[in-house]
Amino acid sequence: MTSLQQRPDVVLRTSRARSLLTLSRPQQWHKAIMLYAAPAAAGVIDQPNALLRATIAAIAFTLLSVAIYALNDVRDAPDDRRHPTKQHRPIASGALSPRAAIAWAAITSAAGLVVIAQLGPATSGLAVAYLVTQLLYVYGLKHIAVVDVIAVALGFVLRAAAGATATGVPVSNWFLLVSLFGALFLVAGKRRAERGASTADARTRPVLAAYTAAWLDQLTTVALLGTCLSYGLWAFQYLGDDVYRQLLTVSFLPFLTALLRYGFLVSTGRGELPEHELFRDRVLLVAGLSWAALLGVGLYLA
Repeated sequence: MTSLQQRPDVVLRTSRARSLLTLSRPQQWHKAIMLYAAPAAAGVIDQPNALLRATIAAIAFTLLSVAIYALNDVRDAPDDRRHPTKQHRPIASGALSPRAAIAWAAITSAAGLVVIAQLGPATSGLAVAYLVTQLLYVYGLKHIAVVDVIAVALGFVLRAAAGATATGVPVSNWFLLVSLFGALFLVAGKRRAERGASTADARTRPVLAAYTAAWLDQLTTVALLGTCLSYGLWAFQYLGDDVYRQLLTVSFLPFLTALLRYGFLVSTGRGELPEHELFRDRVLLVAGLSWAALLGVGLYLA
């Protein structure tokens, strides 16, 4: 009888745990890969200490992002209830109370800051800057055209910079520019897809109404050009080095192919979920794998 009486409590705890996991958006945790970008580009990611420190930073930034997702869902709950898919989010559906979500945000943000503190003041400072920027985004910047795109892209740049400071590798200007323009390219494509997908996104994300398709296409073009030029200038500095290093120069071709292919997909209405397109489109997947292989050989066998 006692076990039967405990069953509802167990079910409730399981349901709450599932709701907290959904609220934390594990499908977005892959963004922490940006913390590995700088040490990978510097050719030190194969060193145990660098890999460990980058992983600690990735865990910390993931915890901070979870806090932002929770606060964002509390803030957007009224709008989410009018969206065909977002209405199923834990806060909007009533599966989780706003108070529980805010408490979860406080716990995960505090945990993230404690973890990142182990990596020194520079990395901690970037983590705080990331947290502040994303809080400003949730509570106002997301509704300001142009500024919202910059704020999202800045989140990726801060992750990339934190990966560098965490592992003690120098950050080149080209690396930061590739991170910035690359992030802008993805965000522009996402906004373009959201704007053309349905009227539901326009109702629940009012800033979309401020964007014209022509301006988003212009932003995509500018970001594409900036990403290509920045990466090209970084890669071609190795022209004339040993045979393996020159593969970094060759890597520009699949890199350019991947960007152009993704831009093409965006023009056809796709791109709302960039990470899904990578595995759905064969050309994009082959170009991405080729680029990664050339980069790996050029950096780690030279």
